[in-house]
Amino acid sequence: MRKPTPHPSGAKPPKLSKNLIPNHVAVVMDGNGRWAKQRGLPRTAGHEAGEAALFDLVEGAIEIGVKEISAFAFSTENWKRSPEEVKFLMGFNRDVIRRRLDDMHELGVRVRWAGRDRKLWKSVIDELERAEKLTVKNKVLTLNMCVNYGGQAELVDAMQKIADLIKSKKLSPDQITEKTILANLYEPKIQPVDLFIRSSGEQRTSNFLPWQSVYAEMVFMDVLWPDVTRKTLWKAIEEYNKRDRRFGKA
Repeated sequence: MRKPTPHPSGAKPPKLSKNLIPNHVAVVMDGNGRWAKQRGLPRTAGHEAGEAALFDLVEGAIEIGVKEISAFAFSTENWKRSPEEVKFLMGFNRDVIRRRLDDMHELGVRVRWAGRDRKLWKSVIDELERAEKLTVKNKVLTLNMCVNYGGQAELVDAMQKIADLIKSKKLSPDQITEKTILANLYEPKIQPVDLFIRSSGEQRTSNFLPWQSVYAEMVFMDVLWPDVTRKTLWKAIEEYNKRDRRFGKA
């Protein structure tokens, strides 16, 4: 097992006590297309540049003590993009997982997949499942790769599973609780989101982890995703520390 590679600038994470570090950070990686357009490059170049941003953020999360990252890699709505971009993104997600797997394993990162298998390329599913199997015992940090994920789709699929349980008389409607719904989500072990980050300056959640993010602190960063580094994460965590989290209490 290796330690994270130091940031090229020599930057170190801010010194915060462990109880001030968010356990689970959700990330909407937005702005790849705009980043590429600003440079006169194809949109695919923005996605390629965004790969380094994600894995620098993962190393920065390990350095500061975050235990779980959820990355919105491909949404159920992304199928509406051009066939050329969808094809690129499918192959890109598959290749990123394959390319980065050994490095993540060496860092002690556990990789999990959350999303629908419907429409998703089999080669992508194969790489995700291989990553899950290889890293299942790692405990430094969990990286949830949310591929073909949509929050509303997740809840619809969960309701269908619950309906099947009721139909087969394994569950009665009056037994349904929050725990029942959680147990039927794509990845029930995903922890509640503490900090929800979105890059690019847009201020919306875009159907990402709605069930898990009910008490998340939202931080919207005015930086395009390929320009994000671990320092961006640390800045968001400092902002998180200014929030008063009451969870409905006075």
